[in-house]
Amino acid sequence: MTAETPIVDAHMHLWNLQHPELHWSHLQDPDFVHPIIGPQLGRLAGSNYEIFDYLRDIEGWGVAKSIHVQAAMGSEDPADETKWLQGLADEHGFPHGIVGEADLRDPKASELLERHCQFPNMRGIRDFSYGDYLVHPDFHRGFALLEEYGLIASLDVKWEDMEKLALLAEQHPGVVIVLDHAGFPTERTKEYFENWMGGIARIAQCENVYCKVSGLGMGDNEWDTDRIRPWVVHCIDCFSDDRTIFASNWPVDSLWSDYGTIVQAYREILSVRPEVEQEKILGGNAARLYRI
Repeated sequence: MTAETPIVDAHMHLWNLQHPELHWSHLQDPDFVHPIIGPQLGRLAGSNYEIFDYLRDIEGWGVAKSIHVQAAMGSEDPADETKWLQGLADEHGFPHGIVGEADLRDPKASELLERHCQFPNMRGIRDFSYGDYLVHPDFHRGFALLEEYGLIASLDVKWEDMEKLALLAEQHPGVVIVLDHAGFPTERTKEYFENWMGGIARIAQCENVYCKVSGLGMGDNEWDTDRIRPWVVHCIDCFSDDRTIFASNWPVDSLWSDYGTIVQAYREILSVRPEVEQEKILGGNAARLYRI
């Protein structure tokens, strides 16, 4: 696999803290502490991360396209982020796809989805719900709307709730679900890994669920290629090369790495597989799924 092989980066973020209509609470609210990453995330709060920063960071690493996943939090209208990103895409070509924010439990969720879908690069929804939302009837009602609008569900679900995610997927087979960050593993112990493996195997039984392998270095100050290899391999073994997607989680992962190190780690892990499989995981699957 050469450095020129096209990559679709399926999870990246941008922010402009001076934007008059958008808010990034995790970067702008002084009392916010990320429940998993902790105060380290605050290191990103001191400056903007804009499209020209991203284009600089990916230069030379074979990234042909990208998907922006919702980053603004606390804005009056989440569709304003989609509007902003569409303007960037129209001017710079990136991002090629947009995953916006919506509270699917909201009785007016359909009105927000309508506003998001005014923009041609809109492809999916991320819902930062809380509590036992995966089984809540209001969430299921809003979740069903995604099939109507042709939108992908981008969900961050840890192994403890993967059985509930599987049941959600089985009840809504027409909605494509992308598991963000391979289930966001938070420990590197043998017991945690075994529990996570079981959860991944369960949701992989649902053909409408895809696994986005990203963020595996997030919060791990000792991560390297060998340290994340078992997690990546298990995802591919369960989801196959047809439903596994690479992403960088940039620039959040810049707190623990640089862009090239992430790309090289995944290329090395995938190097033992046939080239056609590598091409699908690094870009082809995301391009197909997000229609870019």
